[in-house]
Amino acid sequence: MIELNGFKSWLATSSEYSKATISNTISRLKRADSLLPWFDDEVYLFRLEKSEAYQRLSTSVRSQIKRAVKLYFEYLSFEKMRDASYKKDVTSHKILSLFANIGVAEAYLEELGFHVAVANELIERRATLYAEIYPNTKMICGDITEEETYRKIVSSSQIAGVDIIMATPPCQGMSTAGQQAEDDYRNTLICPVIRAIKDILPKYVFLENVPMFLNTSIMVDNQRVLIPELLEKELSSEYVIRKYVINTKDYSVPQTRERAIILMTRKGEKEWLLPGKDAVSVTMQDAIGHLPILDPFVTDISESQLLELFPHYYERKAAAEAISPWHTPPHHIYRQVEAMMHTPTGCTAFDNKYYYPKKEDGTPVKGYHNTYKRQNWDTAAYTVTMDNRKISSQNNVHPGRPIGYDSNGDVLYSDPRTLTLYEIMIIMSLPENWPVPARTSEAFLRRIIGEGIPSLFVKKAFLSLLGGN
Repeated sequence: MIELNGFKSWLATSSEYSKATISNTISRLKRADSLLPWFDDEVYLFRLEKSEAYQRLSTSVRSQIKRAVKLYFEYLSFEKMRDASYKKDVTSHKILSLFANIGVAEAYLEELGFHVAVANELIERRATLYAEIYPNTKMICGDITEEETYRKIVSSSQIAGVDIIMATPPCQGMSTAGQQAEDDYRNTLICPVIRAIKDILPKYVFLENVPMFLNTSIMVDNQRVLIPELLEKELSSEYVIRKYVINTKDYSVPQTRERAIILMTRKGEKEWLLPGKDAVSVTMQDAIGHLPILDPFVTDISESQLLELFPHYYERKAAAEAISPWHTPPHHIYRQVEAMMHTPTGCTAFDNKYYYPKKEDGTPVKGYHNTYKRQNWDTAAYTVTMDNRKISSQNNVHPGRPIGYDSNGDVLYSDPRTLTLYEIMIIMSLPENWPVPARTSEAFLRRIIGEGIPSLFVKKAFLSLLGGN
Protein backbone atom coordinates (compact mmCIF):
# COMPACT_ATOMS: atom_id res chain seq x y z
CA MET A 1 0.00 0.00 0.00
CA ILE A 2 1.35 3.44 -0.93
CA GLU A 3 2.05 5.75 2.03
CA LEU A 4 0.69 9.06 0.77
CA ASN A 5 0.94 11.15 3.95
CA GLY A 6 4.66 10.63 4.46
CA PHE A 7 5.36 11.05 0.73
CA LYS A 8 3.45 14.33 0.64
CA SER A 9 5.33 15.65 3.67
CA TRP A 10 8.67 14.54 2.14
CA LEU A 11 7.91 16.38 -1.10
CA ALA A 12 7.05 19.52 0.83
CA THR A 13 10.14 19.49 3.04
CA SER A 14 12.68 18.02 0.62
CA SER A 15 12.05 20.24 -2.39
CA GLU A 16 10.79 23.55 -3.68
CA TYR A 17 7.71 22.06 -5.32
CA SER A 18 4.57 24.19 -5.28
CA LYS A 19 1.41 22.92 -3.60
CA ALA A 20 -0.12 22.40 -7.04
CA THR A 21 2.85 20.30 -8.18
CA ILE A 22 2.76 18.22 -5.00
CA SER A 23 -0.99 17.67 -5.40
CA ASN A 24 -0.51 16.62 -9.05
CA THR A 25 2.31 14.23 -8.09
CA ILE A 26 0.13 12.60 -5.43
CA SER A 27 -2.72 12.33 -7.94
CA ARG A 28 -0.47 10.66 -10.53
CA LEU A 29 0.88 8.20 -7.97
CA LYS A 30 -2.70 7.24 -7.07
CA ARG A 31 -3.37 6.80 -10.79
CA ALA A 32 -0.40 4.45 -11.07
CA ASP A 33 -1.72 2.43 -8.12
CA SER A 34 -5.14 2.15 -9.80
CA LEU A 35 -3.53 0.92 -13.05
CA LEU A 36 -1.23 -1.57 -11.31
CA PRO A 37 -1.55 -2.14 -7.54
CA TRP A 38 1.62 -0.92 -5.87
CA PHE A 39 4.40 -3.27 -4.79
CA ASP A 40 7.79 -2.20 -3.44
CA ASP A 41 10.15 -3.43 -6.13
CA GLU A 42 12.02 -1.57 -8.89
CA VAL A 43 10.38 -3.88 -11.42
CA TYR A 44 7.08 -2.14 -10.63
CA LEU A 45 7.74 0.71 -13.07
CA PHE A 46 8.74 -1.71 -15.83
CA ARG A 47 5.51 -3.70 -15.42
CA LEU A 48 3.43 -0.54 -15.20
CA GLU A 49 4.85 0.78 -18.48
CA LYS A 50 4.07 -2.55 -20.18
CA SER A 51 0.45 -2.62 -19.02
CA GLU A 52 -2.27 -1.99 -21.63
CA ALA A 53 -4.05 0.54 -19.41
CA TYR A 54 -0.87 2.61 -19.13
CA GLN A 55 -0.18 2.43 -22.86
CA ARG A 56 -3.66 3.81 -23.63
CA LEU A 57 -2.87 7.05 -21.78
CA SER A 58 -1.55 10.17 -23.47
CA THR A 59 2.22 10.71 -23.63
CA SER A 60 1.95 13.64 -21.22
CA VAL A 61 0.03 11.68 -18.59
CA ARG A 62 2.37 8.68 -18.90
CA SER A 63 5.35 10.97 -18.36
CA GLN A 64 3.78 12.52 -15.25
CA ILE A 65 2.90 9.11 -13.80
CA LYS A 66 6.42 7.81 -14.46
CA ARG A 67 7.94 10.83 -12.75
CA ALA A 68 5.63 10.42 -9.72
CA VAL A 69 6.60 6.75 -9.36
CA LYS A 70 10.31 7.57 -9.55
CA LEU A 71 9.91 10.24 -6.88
CA TYR A 72 8.06 7.76 -4.69
CA PHE A 73 10.94 5.28 -4.99
CA GLU A 74 13.31 8.08 -3.94
CA TYR A 75 11.11 8.71 -0.91
CA LEU A 76 11.10 5.00 0.03
CA SER A 77 14.88 4.85 -0.31
CA PHE A 78 15.21 7.90 1.96
CA GLU A 79 12.91 6.32 4.58
CA LYS A 80 14.83 3.03 4.54
CA MET A 81 18.16 4.77 5.04
CA ARG A 82 16.75 6.96 7.80
CA ASP A 83 15.16 4.02 9.63
CA ALA A 84 18.44 2.07 9.39
CA SER A 85 20.36 4.95 10.95
CA TYR A 86 17.76 5.34 13.69
CA LYS A 87 17.90 1.67 14.60
CA LYS A 88 21.69 1.51 14.77
CA ASP A 89 22.15 2.67 18.35
CA VAL A 90 18.74 2.33 19.95
CA THR A 91 18.20 -1.38 20.44
CA SER A 92 18.97 -0.92 24.13
CA HIS A 93 15.89 1.26 24.67
CA LYS A 94 13.34 -0.67 26.72
CA ILE A 95 9.90 0.73 27.52
CA LEU A 96 7.38 0.21 30.29
CA SER A 97 3.89 1.07 28.99
CA LEU A 98 1.40 1.90 31.76
CA PHE A 99 -2.37 2.00 31.13
CA ALA A 100 -1.46 0.31 27.87
CA ASN A 101 -4.98 -0.48 26.65
CA ILE A 102 -4.45 -2.46 23.40
CA GLY A 103 -1.30 -0.61 22.35
CA VAL A 104 -2.50 2.04 19.89
CA ALA A 105 0.23 4.43 21.03
CA GLU A 106 3.10 1.99 20.54
CA ALA A 107 2.15 0.70 17.08
CA TYR A 108 5.32 2.05 15.39
CA LEU A 109 7.84 1.84 18.22
CA GLU A 110 9.31 -1.60 17.50
CA GLU A 111 10.17 -0.62 13.93
CA LEU A 112 12.15 2.33 15.30
CA GLY A 113 14.20 0.08 17.55
CA PHE A 114 12.32 0.69 20.81
CA HIS A 115 11.13 -2.45 22.57
CA VAL A 116 8.11 -2.35 24.87
CA ALA A 117 9.44 -4.86 27.38
CA VAL A 118 6.68 -4.58 29.98
CA ALA A 119 3.10 -3.35 29.78
CA ASN A 120 0.30 -3.02 32.30
CA GLU A 121 -3.44 -2.90 31.68
CA LEU A 122 -6.26 -3.22 34.18
CA ILE A 123 -9.00 -4.71 32.00
CA GLU A 124 -8.43 -8.34 31.08
CA ARG A 125 -10.06 -8.20 27.64
CA ARG A 126 -7.81 -5.34 26.61
CA ALA A 127 -4.72 -6.97 28.12
CA THR A 128 -5.42 -10.20 26.25
CA LEU A 129 -5.71 -8.41 22.92
CA TYR A 130 -2.56 -6.38 23.64
CA ALA A 131 -0.66 -9.63 24.24
CA GLU A 132 -1.85 -10.99 20.89
CA ILE A 133 -0.79 -7.84 19.04
CA TYR A 134 2.54 -7.59 20.89
CA PRO A 135 3.52 -11.17 21.78
CA ASN A 136 7.11 -10.18 22.73
CA THR A 137 5.95 -7.83 25.48
CA LYS A 138 5.40 -9.04 29.04
CA MET A 139 1.81 -7.98 29.74
CA ILE A 140 0.90 -7.67 33.42
CA CYS A 141 -2.86 -7.53 33.81
CA GLY A 142 -3.98 -5.97 37.08
CA ASP A 143 -4.63 -2.86 39.10
CA ILE A 144 -1.50 -0.76 39.47
CA THR A 145 -2.85 0.69 42.73
CA GLU A 146 -2.71 -2.78 44.30
CA GLU A 147 0.69 -3.52 45.85
CA GLU A 148 1.17 -6.99 44.38
CA THR A 149 0.54 -5.78 40.83
CA TYR A 150 2.69 -2.69 41.35
CA ARG A 151 5.65 -4.70 42.65
CA LYS A 152 5.37 -7.10 39.72
CA ILE A 153 5.44 -4.17 37.26
CA VAL A 154 8.48 -2.58 38.89
CA SER A 155 10.49 -5.78 39.34
CA SER A 156 9.79 -6.90 35.76
CA SER A 157 10.87 -3.47 34.49
CA GLN A 158 14.06 -3.52 36.51
CA ILE A 159 14.95 -7.01 35.30
CA ALA A 160 14.25 -5.99 31.67
CA GLY A 161 16.39 -2.86 31.97
CA VAL A 162 13.56 -0.41 31.24
CA ASP A 163 14.89 3.08 30.55
CA ILE A 164 11.70 4.74 29.28
CA ILE A 165 8.31 4.89 30.97
CA MET A 166 5.30 5.72 28.82
CA ALA A 167 2.07 6.38 30.72
CA THR A 168 -1.35 7.36 29.42
CA PRO A 169 -3.59 7.44 32.52
CA PRO A 170 -7.38 7.34 31.96
CA CYS A 171 -8.64 10.80 31.03
CA GLN A 172 -12.41 10.44 31.54
CA GLY A 173 -12.20 12.32 34.83
CA MET A 174 -10.70 15.34 33.06
CA SER A 175 -12.06 15.16 29.52
CA THR A 176 -14.44 17.83 28.26
CA ALA A 177 -16.55 14.93 27.00
CA GLY A 178 -16.96 13.69 30.58
CA GLN A 179 -18.31 15.16 33.80
CA GLN A 180 -14.93 16.60 34.91
CA ALA A 181 -15.64 15.67 38.52
CA GLU A 182 -12.93 17.20 40.71
CA ASP A 183 -12.52 14.11 42.88
CA ASP A 184 -12.80 11.43 40.17
CA TYR A 185 -10.48 8.69 41.47
CA ARG A 186 -9.02 8.23 37.99
CA ASN A 187 -7.37 11.64 38.28
CA THR A 188 -5.17 10.27 41.07
CA LEU A 189 -3.70 7.49 38.91
CA ILE A 190 -0.77 9.79 38.23
CA CYS A 191 0.40 8.92 41.77
CA PRO A 192 1.47 5.30 41.07
CA VAL A 193 3.14 6.60 37.89
CA ILE A 194 5.23 9.00 39.96
CA ARG A 195 6.06 6.19 42.35
CA ALA A 196 7.15 3.93 39.47
CA ILE A 197 9.38 6.69 38.06
CA LYS A 198 11.06 7.01 41.43
CA ASP A 199 11.55 3.25 41.81
CA ILE A 200 12.72 2.52 38.26
CA LEU A 201 14.55 5.82 37.56
CA PRO A 202 14.24 5.60 33.75
CA LYS A 203 16.24 7.92 31.52
CA TYR A 204 13.05 9.26 29.93
CA VAL A 205 9.33 9.57 30.65
CA PHE A 206 6.47 10.19 28.21
CA LEU A 207 3.14 11.21 29.77
CA GLU A 208 0.03 11.86 27.67
CA ASN A 209 -3.46 13.03 28.58
CA VAL A 210 -6.15 15.58 27.71
CA PRO A 211 -5.17 19.29 28.02
CA MET A 212 -7.15 19.59 31.27
CA PHE A 213 -4.54 17.28 32.80
CA LEU A 214 -2.36 20.36 33.24
CA ASN A 215 -5.08 22.21 35.16
CA THR A 216 -6.44 19.36 37.29
CA SER A 217 -5.88 19.22 41.04
CA ILE A 218 -5.96 16.13 43.25
CA MET A 219 -5.78 15.43 46.98
CA VAL A 220 -2.34 14.26 48.13
CA ASP A 221 -1.57 13.98 51.86
CA ASN A 222 -4.76 15.88 52.65
CA GLN A 223 -3.73 18.79 50.46
CA ARG A 224 -5.07 19.77 47.07
CA VAL A 225 -2.35 20.18 44.46
CA LEU A 226 -2.25 20.68 40.69
CA ILE A 227 -0.86 17.64 38.88
CA PRO A 228 1.97 19.62 37.18
CA GLU A 229 2.97 21.06 40.57
CA LEU A 230 2.99 17.56 42.03
CA LEU A 231 5.26 16.34 39.24
CA GLU A 232 7.65 19.23 39.84
CA LYS A 233 7.65 18.68 43.59
CA GLU A 234 8.27 14.93 43.38
CA LEU A 235 10.52 14.64 40.34
CA SER A 236 12.25 17.91 39.42
CA SER A 237 15.33 17.11 41.51
CA GLU A 238 16.04 14.15 39.20
CA TYR A 239 14.38 15.19 35.95
CA VAL A 240 14.08 18.08 33.51
CA ILE A 241 10.33 18.36 32.88
CA ARG A 242 8.85 19.81 29.68
CA LYS A 243 5.11 20.43 29.29
CA TYR A 244 3.29 20.82 25.97
CA VAL A 245 -0.24 21.12 24.61
CA ILE A 246 -0.27 19.86 21.03
CA ASN A 247 -2.75 19.20 18.26
CA THR A 248 -2.03 15.97 16.40
CA LYS A 249 -3.09 17.56 13.09
CA ASP A 250 0.18 19.52 13.28
CA TYR A 251 2.13 16.25 13.02
CA SER A 252 0.76 14.83 9.74
CA VAL A 253 -2.07 13.05 11.54
CA PRO A 254 -5.35 13.51 9.62
CA GLN A 255 -7.22 14.23 12.84
CA THR A 256 -7.70 17.19 15.14
CA ARG A 257 -6.90 15.94 18.63
CA GLU A 258 -5.53 18.16 21.38
CA ARG A 259 -3.36 16.47 23.98
CA ALA A 260 -1.18 17.40 26.93
CA ILE A 261 2.28 15.90 26.60
CA ILE A 262 4.91 15.85 29.35
CA LEU A 263 8.45 14.76 28.51
CA MET A 264 10.92 14.10 31.31
CA THR A 265 14.65 13.67 30.90
CA ARG A 266 16.81 12.35 33.70
CA LYS A 267 19.46 14.93 34.45
CA GLY A 268 22.72 14.18 32.66
CA GLU A 269 20.99 12.64 29.61
CA LYS A 270 20.40 14.30 26.23
CA GLU A 271 17.19 16.26 26.67
CA TRP A 272 14.03 14.93 25.02
CA LEU A 273 12.07 17.65 23.23
CA LEU A 274 9.05 17.41 20.96
CA PRO A 275 9.71 18.09 17.27
CA GLY A 276 8.34 21.18 15.56
CA LYS A 277 5.12 21.17 13.60
CA ASP A 278 5.11 19.55 10.16
CA ALA A 279 4.98 21.73 7.06
CA VAL A 280 1.99 19.96 5.56
CA SER A 281 -1.45 19.36 7.03
CA VAL A 282 -3.06 16.06 6.05
CA THR A 283 -6.76 16.36 5.21
CA MET A 284 -9.61 13.87 5.06
CA GLN A 285 -9.28 14.02 1.28
CA ASP A 286 -5.62 13.02 1.55
CA ALA A 287 -6.39 10.26 4.03
CA ILE A 288 -9.54 8.55 2.71
CA GLY A 289 -10.53 10.47 -0.42
CA HIS A 290 -9.27 7.67 -2.66
CA LEU A 291 -11.72 5.12 -1.21
CA PRO A 292 -14.78 4.39 -3.34
CA ILE A 293 -18.38 5.04 -2.28
CA LEU A 294 -19.69 2.65 0.38
CA ASP A 295 -23.39 2.44 1.21
CA PRO A 296 -24.63 1.70 4.74
CA PHE A 297 -26.63 -1.36 5.67
CA VAL A 298 -30.11 -0.18 6.67
CA THR A 299 -31.38 -2.38 9.47
CA ASP A 300 -35.09 -1.56 9.53
CA ILE A 301 -36.07 -2.08 5.88
CA SER A 302 -36.31 -5.17 3.68
CA GLU A 303 -33.56 -6.30 1.31
CA SER A 304 -35.62 -5.22 -1.71
CA GLN A 305 -36.05 -1.76 -0.17
CA LEU A 306 -32.33 -1.63 0.56
CA LEU A 307 -31.51 -2.40 -3.07
CA GLU A 308 -34.06 0.14 -4.28
CA LEU A 309 -32.34 2.73 -2.10
CA PHE A 310 -28.79 1.57 -2.90
CA PRO A 311 -28.78 -0.50 -6.14
CA HIS A 312 -24.99 -1.05 -5.92
CA TYR A 313 -24.94 -2.01 -2.25
CA TYR A 314 -23.51 -5.53 -2.64
CA GLU A 315 -20.86 -4.72 -5.24
CA ARG A 316 -19.69 -1.73 -3.20
CA LYS A 317 -19.63 -3.85 -0.06
CA ALA A 318 -17.49 -6.49 -1.81
CA ALA A 319 -15.10 -3.84 -3.16
CA ALA A 320 -14.71 -2.33 0.32
CA GLU A 321 -14.05 -5.65 2.02
CA ALA A 322 -11.42 -6.43 -0.63
CA ILE A 323 -9.58 -3.31 0.56
CA SER A 324 -9.71 -4.31 4.24
CA PRO A 325 -11.74 -6.70 6.40
CA TRP A 326 -12.38 -3.67 8.65
CA HIS A 327 -13.92 -1.67 5.78
CA THR A 328 -17.48 -2.93 6.10
CA PRO A 329 -20.82 -1.10 5.76
CA PRO A 330 -21.90 0.51 9.06
CA HIS A 331 -25.43 -0.38 10.23
CA HIS A 332 -27.99 2.42 10.60
CA ILE A 333 -31.75 2.94 10.67
CA TYR A 334 -33.55 4.37 7.66
CA ARG A 335 -34.66 7.73 9.03
CA GLN A 336 -31.07 8.59 9.99
CA VAL A 337 -29.75 7.45 6.62
CA GLU A 338 -32.41 9.45 4.79
CA ALA A 339 -31.46 12.58 6.72
CA MET A 340 -27.78 12.16 5.89
CA MET A 341 -28.49 11.43 2.22
CA HIS A 342 -29.76 15.02 2.05
CA THR A 343 -27.00 16.59 4.16
CA PRO A 344 -24.05 18.26 2.38
CA THR A 345 -20.38 17.81 3.25
CA GLY A 346 -19.42 19.57 6.47
CA CYS A 347 -23.04 20.22 7.45
CA THR A 348 -25.43 18.89 10.06
CA ALA A 349 -28.84 17.40 9.28
CA PHE A 350 -30.30 19.77 11.87
CA ASP A 351 -29.93 22.52 9.25
CA ASN A 352 -32.10 20.66 6.72
CA LYS A 353 -35.53 22.22 6.20
CA TYR A 354 -37.30 18.90 5.68
CA TYR A 355 -34.82 16.03 6.09
CA TYR A 356 -33.90 16.89 9.67
CA PRO A 357 -33.35 14.25 12.40
CA LYS A 358 -36.67 12.72 13.43
CA LYS A 359 -37.93 10.30 16.00
CA GLU A 360 -39.88 7.20 15.02
CA ASP A 361 -43.17 9.13 15.34
CA GLY A 362 -41.88 11.88 13.03
CA THR A 363 -41.29 14.54 15.66
CA PRO A 364 -37.95 16.41 15.54
CA VAL A 365 -34.99 15.08 17.49
CA LYS A 366 -33.37 17.51 19.90
CA GLY A 367 -29.61 17.53 19.85
CA TYR A 368 -26.37 19.40 19.40
CA HIS A 369 -25.30 20.66 16.00
CA ASN A 370 -22.10 18.64 16.09
CA THR A 371 -24.26 15.50 15.85
CA TYR A 372 -25.86 14.14 12.67
CA LYS A 373 -22.93 15.94 11.08
CA ARG A 374 -20.74 15.17 8.11
CA GLN A 375 -17.00 15.71 8.26
CA ASN A 376 -15.12 18.01 5.86
CA TRP A 377 -12.89 16.89 3.00
CA ASP A 378 -10.48 19.81 3.11
CA THR A 379 -9.49 19.68 6.79
CA ALA A 380 -8.21 17.08 9.22
CA ALA A 381 -10.93 14.92 10.74
CA TYR A 382 -12.67 15.89 13.93
CA THR A 383 -11.53 14.07 17.07
CA VAL A 384 -12.42 10.38 16.99
CA THR A 385 -14.45 9.56 20.11
CA MET A 386 -15.26 6.25 21.74
CA ASP A 387 -18.86 6.51 20.50
CA ASN A 388 -17.94 6.60 16.81
CA ARG A 389 -20.50 4.08 15.53
CA LYS A 390 -23.51 6.41 15.71
CA ILE A 391 -24.76 8.99 13.26
CA SER A 392 -26.37 10.69 16.26
CA SER A 393 -23.04 11.19 18.06
CA GLN A 394 -20.34 13.82 17.53
CA ASN A 395 -18.99 14.50 14.01
CA ASN A 396 -19.08 10.86 12.97
CA VAL A 397 -20.51 10.95 9.45
CA HIS A 398 -18.49 10.45 6.28
CA PRO A 399 -18.00 13.70 4.25
CA GLY A 400 -19.86 12.32 1.21
CA ARG A 401 -20.13 13.81 -2.27
CA PRO A 402 -23.05 15.00 -4.44
CA ILE A 403 -24.23 12.07 -6.57
CA GLY A 404 -27.51 13.28 -8.12
CA TYR A 405 -31.06 14.22 -7.23
CA ASP A 406 -34.07 12.53 -5.68
CA SER A 407 -37.57 12.51 -7.20
CA ASN A 408 -38.26 15.90 -5.61
CA GLY A 409 -35.21 17.48 -7.19
CA ASP A 410 -33.25 17.63 -3.92
CA VAL A 411 -29.50 16.92 -4.05
CA LEU A 412 -28.41 13.49 -2.81
CA TYR A 413 -25.04 12.80 -1.18
CA SER A 414 -23.03 9.58 -1.11
CA ASP A 415 -21.90 7.64 1.97
CA PRO A 416 -24.75 8.52 4.38
CA ARG A 417 -23.02 6.63 7.18
CA THR A 418 -20.47 6.82 9.94
CA LEU A 419 -16.84 6.18 9.10
CA THR A 420 -15.87 2.54 8.83
CA LEU A 421 -13.42 1.07 11.31
CA TYR A 422 -10.82 0.98 8.52
CA GLU A 423 -11.30 4.69 7.87
CA ILE A 424 -10.99 5.38 11.59
CA MET A 425 -7.77 3.36 11.71
CA ILE A 426 -6.40 5.56 8.92
CA ILE A 427 -7.46 8.72 10.73
CA MET A 428 -5.82 7.40 13.90
CA SER A 429 -2.68 6.93 11.73
CA LEU A 430 -2.35 3.25 12.63
CA PRO A 431 -0.06 1.23 10.35
CA GLU A 432 -1.70 -0.76 7.57
CA ASN A 433 -0.09 -3.97 8.86
CA TRP A 434 -1.08 -3.54 12.51
CA PRO A 435 -1.63 -7.19 13.50
CA VAL A 436 -5.10 -7.11 15.05
CA PRO A 437 -6.62 -10.62 15.07
CA ALA A 438 -9.43 -10.89 12.52
CA ARG A 439 -11.82 -12.33 15.10
CA THR A 440 -11.70 -9.15 17.22
CA SER A 441 -15.08 -7.53 17.79
CA GLU A 442 -15.50 -4.43 15.63
CA ALA A 443 -17.61 -2.66 18.27
CA PHE A 444 -14.91 -3.32 20.88
CA LEU A 445 -12.14 -2.09 18.58
CA ARG A 446 -14.04 1.07 17.65
CA ARG A 447 -14.49 2.07 21.26
CA ILE A 448 -10.94 1.25 22.30
CA ILE A 449 -9.32 3.04 19.35
CA GLY A 450 -11.41 6.10 20.18
CA GLU A 451 -9.58 6.29 23.53
CA GLY A 452 -6.11 6.22 22.02
CA ILE A 453 -3.57 8.80 20.93
CA PRO A 454 -2.72 8.68 17.20
CA SER A 455 0.28 6.41 16.74
CA LEU A 456 1.99 8.57 14.12
CA PHE A 457 2.33 11.41 16.62
CA VAL A 458 3.91 9.03 19.15
CA LYS A 459 6.26 7.81 16.42
CA LYS A 460 7.36 11.36 15.67
CA ALA A 461 7.83 12.13 19.38
CA PHE A 462 10.07 9.10 19.81
CA LEU A 463 11.96 9.87 16.59
CA SER A 464 12.85 13.23 18.11
CA LEU A 465 14.54 11.36 20.96
CA LEU A 466 16.72 9.71 18.32
CA GLY A 467 17.52 12.96 16.60
CA GLY A 468 15.00 12.53 13.76
CA ASN A 469 12.27 14.90 12.56
